[in-house]
Amino acid sequence: MNTLPRRALLGAGIAIALAGCASPDVRDYAAEAPRLDLRGFFNGPLSAKGMFTDRAGRVVKRFTVEMTGRWEGNEGVLDERFRYSDGSTQRRVWRLRALGQGRYSGTADDVVGEAAGESAGNALRWNYTLALPVDGRVWNVALDDWMFLLDERTILNRSAMSKLGLHLGDVTLVITKD
Repeated sequence: MNTLPRRALLGAGIAIALAGCASPDVRDYAAEAPRLDLRGFFNGPLSAKGMFTDRAGRVVKRFTVEMTGRWEGNEGVLDERFRYSDGSTQRRVWRLRALGQGRYSGTADDVVGEAAGESAGNALRWNYTLALPVDGRVWNVALDDWMFLLDERTILNRSAMSKLGLHLGDVTLVITKD
């Protein structure tokens, strides 16, 4: 067989494989309702229940979160207090900023650099790096964090966690506006 057709077939196969790996775009949800207003939803008291599953899908840790959000104009603070199934606790305070046109940025003490978010329709997608303590060391892990507003009081949140492109596991939680 001639090498040119083989190369063309190989190139087409690679293109198809790469297209299959493409992730959804937040704008895919632009027509979905109810519309997520980040400043409105994350304003006041909230609570959440969730779990971390490893890459095989096994539940590793369960947790609850008590949150308080407050906004002044385009600047917001989300104070999160975690209680894990092993009895440990953690606090994360997000400092958020609405940038306009559905874009947001955020920082927290254990977030490396700045989180970037974009919202459309009922969805919000955050991307950030988290400094995660693991067995006495700190790993910088990437989070691809999706939130979907299900109704005026409920968000379903799923975060895929990875390091160096290797999928480590997922965080799934349900956030309820109190």
